Amino acid sequence: MGSPEFALPTLRALAANFTLAGVVTQPDRPAGRGRALTPPPVKELAEAMGIPVIQPRRLSESEAMAQLRAWSPNLIVVAAFGQILKPEALELPEHGCVNVHASMLPRWRGAAPVHAAILHGDEQTGVTIMRMDPGLDTGPIISQRAIPIQPQDTTGTLSKRLGELGADTLIDTLPAYLQGDLQPRAQDGELATYAPMLEKSDGLLDFNEPAAALARRVRAFNPWPGAFTFHDGQRLKILFAHAVEAASPGPEATIVHDGRPALGTAAGLLVLDEVQPAGKKAMPGKAFLLGAKDWAS
Repeated sequence: MGSPEFALPTLRALAANFTLAGVVTQPDRPAGRGRALTPPPVKELAEAMGIPVIQPRRLSESEAMAQLRAWSPNLIVVAAFGQILKPEALELPEHGCVNVHASMLPRWRGAAPVHAAILHGDEQTGVTIMRMDPGLDTGPIISQRAIPIQPQDTTGTLSKRLGELGADTLIDTLPAYLQGDLQPRAQDGELATYAPMLEKSDGLLDFNEPAAALARRVRAFNPWPGAFTFHDGQRLKILFAHAVEAASPGPEATIVHDGRPALGTAAGLLVLDEVQPAGKKAMPGKAFLLGAKDWAS
């Protein structure tokens, strides 16, 4: 069970090492400017591999549960599926349901663990292989592996590394787990932190925050939901930026720093390395200044 690109390495690894009865993924969704129905990446890969796929709006639907029972899985592996599993599904396989989660649980339970790790300045993150229970990422831990967060990591780059790490960790973990030689251990709930689901509006930058925090937000929200501000009444997406320890002219004040557009913050400057003005393609900050003559006026 999985949907986005993060789940692709897990699907490939499982198919190479085990017999897959089927794949469950999210329904096709409208995407892009034309809002054309677009399948989840997991569906495309599963179909290319000749694996049966179902796409229930809710896993609890009678037809979906009937298909699960017909497949009679020994184990269900979940990787960024996007739906909550009810007890009926959790209790179906002999060996339960195992989740590939992109954090070092109990830190960053919830829907956006990679975003949260970058946003809060964590020095490392990792993956947890967890036996699922009815709670939100509260199940016992089977195995974990940590990696450092690089200074320039975005959620996109870090998710890709974590997807590969999760697949490798899963395949290394499953034999001992399935044989009963690896017993899950309970999480320490007192150490839990939560990474709630994000909305597009979360990308609006608040320049009353320090520049360092805003630079992390830009990295955390790349590629989605995307960091942005407004200039001349138009949305300006900020794709890449960095913080500079320098005197700020005040929150949201626009200046030029080292040939690039910059904005004042509560502490320091946020220098815009790459932006995307409304209705235009992404461009370097220096190129943006050529058409934004009023930026430092």
